Amino acid sequence: MQPLTPQPLNPSPYNTVQTPHLPPQHHNIPPRQLTQHPPSTTMATTTALIRYKLIFFVPPSSLAACKTAIFAAGAGRYPGPGNYTEVCFMTLGNGQFRPGDTAKPAIGAVGKLEELQEVRVETLCNGEEVVRRAVGALKSAHPYEEVAYDVVKLEDF
Repeated sequence: MQPLTPQPLNPSPYNTVQTPHLPPQHHNIPPRQLTQHPPSTTMATTTALIRYKLIFFVPPSSLAACKTAIFAAGAGRYPGPGNYTEVCFMTLGNGQFRPGDTAKPAIGAVGKLEELQEVRVETLCNGEEVVRRAVGALKSAHPYEEVAYDVVKLEDF
């Protein structure tokens, strides 16, 4: 991949500042234009919902059930012109854990280090109510005694 190199700014008859052009291989990404005119209506200005990213790890055999549960709870929706639903990013990796003395593991045995393939799933949740429902649905659908998940509050820039 070529490094980004600054290009001259485009002249404009309005009082605007434009970002430098991207290299030719990125021609499908429109330059962002910042103006002193009133801001246009965007997702950031039309909604007061706080956005969260739900990230969790699940064995491949339980992936479909967990995705179905979180999407039914409202996760994975992107507001806007496309009205996308059931959106997530998934990566396959290796996880490990050692169940403690009082554990009742769904996979593995108490005291024994377990290594297995897991899928990392990341999805958007619009609003605290949605992320709470999605986490509850995930815990109900997930096979593990202790579900490994993170909830990250997102900021708009």
